[in-house]
Amino acid sequence: MATSDNNQPSHTTINKTSGTTTGFIIGALLVLALVLGYFVFSGANPFTSSDDINVTVEGAGAAANAVEGAADAVKDAATGN
Repeated sequence: MATSDNNQPSHTTINKTSGTTTGFIIGALLVLALVLGYFVFSGANPFTSSDDINVTVEGAGAAANAVEGAADAVKDAATGN
């Protein structure tokens, strides 16, 4: 009887990935949740902006009046008055 020399063991290849794509997606979602949480809990609204800034210095006396006068002069110079 003839012997079969063509019997070779079968090889199975398993491709395993490390899951980096899943890690990036989870990381991006975490950063998004943290940013949204910051705006929700801080009460800040990122879609509105206010150009008005008011600073009050009490007890400065003459220095406060000088600064206020200088600010008015700059405002007048900027508007052309």
